Amino acid sequence: MLDDVKAALTHLRRGDLRAAAAELELGTRAQAVRARAREAVRRTWMRYALRGVRQNDAHDRLDLAYAVPDPWHMASDRERHRFAETNRVIAERLAPRVGSLLEIGCGEGHQSEVLARLCDDLTGLDVSATAIARARRRLPGATFVAGDLFAQPWAHDRGRFELVTACEVIYYMSDRRRFLDTIDALGRACLVTYFAPAAKKVEAECLAMPGAQRTTFRHEDTEGVAVWWKGATAR
Repeated sequence: MLDDVKAALTHLRRGDLRAAAAELELGTRAQAVRARAREAVRRTWMRYALRGVRQNDAHDRLDLAYAVPDPWHMASDRERHRFAETNRVIAERLAPRVGSLLEIGCGEGHQSEVLARLCDDLTGLDVSATAIARARRRLPGATFVAGDLFAQPWAHDRGRFELVTACEVIYYMSDRRRFLDTIDALGRACLVTYFAPAAKKVEAECLAMPGAQRTTFRHEDTEGVAVWWKGATAR
């Protein structure tokens, strides 16, 4: 570090500010500071926005989270790894490609971009209108709908979608049994993912679905769980 400072001073004496800044890596360090600041703001905001949220009925609080971009940190390496692992499970355990896919809890469309590689027609659903507007910009070729699953005109159309996914959203369902029964009817196949620490809360109900199978995947110290089964119309 001392040598870097000496070299920077030499550049400054010569009037070369650009070289001095490069010697000290000021641009890189400034970017790192800004990144840490953005992450601190995101975490603080999410603690406020999700205060008291325990179920999906709190639509206004979930929408409030999207006052900041990427509130769930979906651009992180951990989430990108989860997207890839989810696609792998689908391709290996269900089908290498599906016609129609319903993604419940699509958010801003980060995972939608990855799921779209496996399907001909993707429909994304989220309770946040703010998130849906961003998803439409991110993936204009897909269909995105803002609202509650049970309020959709097609909510009771049996076998409407070849695959229904619900990744990291089951925690927020006030009636998980109703939710699982609904996607079981909607999809000819279904897949739910959640982080392992939540297994005590949600896993028993997921594994109670007829023919449900389970696997895990890991990124560093974070373990994820995927549960899948054939939907009612395919059994």
